[in-house]
Amino acid sequence: MNRTLILIGWLVFLIIIWFATTAGEKHLFPSPSQVLTGFQDLYKEGLVVHIFNSLSLCFISIFLATIISLLFAYAWPIPLLKPIAEFVTKFRFLPFTGLSFYITMVVHDARAMQVWILVIFLTTFLTTSLIAVIKDIPQEEFDHAKMLKCTRLEVLWQVIILGRVDYVIDVIRQNLAITWMMLVTVESIVVASGGLGFLIKNSDKFMNTGRIIALQIIILLIGLGLDAGINFLRKALFRYSKI
Repeated sequence: MNRTLILIGWLVFLIIIWFATTAGEKHLFPSPSQVLTGFQDLYKEGLVVHIFNSLSLCFISIFLATIISLLFAYAWPIPLLKPIAEFVTKFRFLPFTGLSFYITMVVHDARAMQVWILVIFLTTFLTTSLIAVIKDIPQEEFDHAKMLKCTRLEVLWQVIILGRVDYVIDVIRQNLAITWMMLVTVESIVVASGGLGFLIKNSDKFMNTGRIIALQIIILLIGLGLDAGINFLRKALFRYSKI
């Protein structure tokens, strides 16, 4: 209760500061009325459709990247496949623009292009996080499974896969922030399919700061909502999770 009151207090304080610093005719940051007008303009331009486009791109990309990353991560304990999984993790240092150039040469559909740019980059981060989860499994859990006469496949299924599902969901939640941030960038590079990134690029082109701040608020609120939703789902499904 106290925490909520403190948060509300700080929000009210920031809003007062916002009104006070943008009261004159000349100000760098847009006034609340300009941002409100930005919301109205965005709604008339099909904001809901663009949000749906961005969310569908986000969910498709995170789903494909998770499947691919899980395959790499579960193959990591196998000595023959371990170098491949570790090699994939090194690609997270590659610059975003360079690789997207080659993807545009291979994939010509705008939506598929956006999806695969995101999938490739997300796979590197997700694989890194999932391998870290497997590395952190205590040796006692493997010893306990061996004591119960489990085969190697049963150890993989019971200890690594089933025993760490809640951790996998948490890794997806943590990497969702990266997805959401990259998604807007990808949509501003490949604009043919619309989305929030497309709206930001258009607003930036015409220096409409009210619309830009309105979009930033929308993107932030959706991102926080997705984070809270996945966290709630994890806690509801795995009530005894130690995370």
